[in-house]
Amino acid sequence: MFRIALAQVNPTVGDFENSARIISEFTGTARESGADLVVFPELALSGYPPEDLLFKDHFLEDSRLWLERLLPELTGITAVVGCPLADNGIRNAAVVVCDGKITCCYYKQHLPNYGVFDEKRYFKPGSQSPVLQAGGIEFGVSICEDIWVEDGPADEQAKCGAELLVNISASPYHMGKTAERTDVLSGKAKRTGAFIAYCNLVGGQDELVFDGGSMVFSPAGTLIARSKQFSRDLLLVDIPLEKKAVPGIDTTNMITPDSPFSEKEKPIKPRIEPAPGVEEEVYKALTLGLRDYMRKNGFQRAILGLSGGIDSSLTAAIACDALGPENVTGVSMPSTVSSRESVADARELAENLGMELLEIPISGIMDSYLTELGPIFINLPIDVTEENLQARIRGNLLMGISNKLGWLVLSTGNKSETSVGYCTLYGDMAGGLALIKDVPKTVVYRLAVYRNGLDTIQVIPDAILKKEPTAELSPGQKDTDNLPPYDLLDPVLNLYIEEDMSTKEIARMGFDEAMVSSIATLVDRNEYKRRQAPPGIKITPRAFGKDRRMPITNRFKQQLP
Repeated sequence: MFRIALAQVNPTVGDFENSARIISEFTGTARESGADLVVFPELALSGYPPEDLLFKDHFLEDSRLWLERLLPELTGITAVVGCPLADNGIRNAAVVVCDGKITCCYYKQHLPNYGVFDEKRYFKPGSQSPVLQAGGIEFGVSICEDIWVEDGPADEQAKCGAELLVNISASPYHMGKTAERTDVLSGKAKRTGAFIAYCNLVGGQDELVFDGGSMVFSPAGTLIARSKQFSRDLLLVDIPLEKKAVPGIDTTNMITPDSPFSEKEKPIKPRIEPAPGVEEEVYKALTLGLRDYMRKNGFQRAILGLSGGIDSSLTAAIACDALGPENVTGVSMPSTVSSRESVADARELAENLGMELLEIPISGIMDSYLTELGPIFINLPIDVTEENLQARIRGNLLMGISNKLGWLVLSTGNKSETSVGYCTLYGDMAGGLALIKDVPKTVVYRLAVYRNGLDTIQVIPDAILKKEPTAELSPGQKDTDNLPPYDLLDPVLNLYIEEDMSTKEIARMGFDEAMVSSIATLVDRNEYKRRQAPPGIKITPRAFGKDRRMPITNRFKQQLP
């Protein structure tokens, strides 16, 4: 029996000292648990993705230094540690350490260069796929993308006798990603006839959330173990492999099969953590993303505008769950067009969540703005300018409090609004993190219902869930005055943004041609706004920013026939 420990850790990019401490702690626990092999995720020592830090020679020097300092902590066990190394170029490495000594450095061969990945910008690919030994079994090591490739390094290692294929990964979360990984890994296990142990990173890093969900598959492609998602975990798995020597394999620098530290204690019962539903998964991703963004950037408290609408309500609920209600402050900023119901709904929400609520009316400030701008605006009709001034006043007030007290402002716009520019630069877009920036409006409602189901009371008031969406910047205003209903808008946005379909193709799917053309025009025209927006947590396959990079100056237009 061979025991493996998958160490699902949450490092911070560039914090080598803390990462080394975490690796040492998890290794100690794995060793005490009788593990033959402990595995850490891709670039666990440096954090992922380090981006242009990799171009700093001293960053790579520190990576090597901390790896060397870590070696004495990796005795009595075999460990696989992900880190960047300089070796005839910058390498994405999986370092195999046996009893405190480096026995092999595997270099990632297939470098992803799509979506959020830019690895060809930084790394030089490896070319070797060695088979190693630990505890009397032969295993191969690969890194993330390597195992997604048909006839890749893992397949080569299996053909050379590897009974266990270890893949260390930093695979970011988006809706549907868990099913994709499961299909790929299960299929790879069936094709190679080997056990597959997949160790994924966990935690938030800027816009990205790594969800963990490390897994082990049998040669039949059956899932035999799965760790928790969205939290640190050490998954211990007994794999039914007998110790034996494999003839014809070069044993130079291999870990000897008679290592004295491969003794087992009592067998470990397989653990398969339940897979969360879509709403739970997304909610946990947003919660973890916010918590880590705050913690890793040194913020203790968050502040946001509470309008009494669904978007700010969901943002407040996530913030309270991530940070604790004592670390979240909402600000109600009613104007002359704000309804009493909206103000009351914001108060009820804050009370339900147990968070602080400040009230700062903006009518007087708005009057001052109009007085000062009067000579310039004279004889001009009231239009969206006056609406946007209200949003910008609110943005200024929130940023002023943030500046004075050091609290992080959370902007509350969703993906549907951000897509079509139904938001105000330097107004409701102002902030340090746009928490639900990648969450479509229809999903916002689903998440709100999910969150209400977690408590005995309805945290987000029913009135908020049922009211018609409105920016409430002019009397009687409704979102549908300017946009199609969200149950029509979101599917079109998904096809245009996520699927990159043309307006012609979308219209052929049964959508009104004029509506599709109008939506696409709004998306294209508002790239300049999105470029100036705060970062937001990625939860869809194609988020704005690193995923979707469009030119601001752009005259390409797809015309309908």
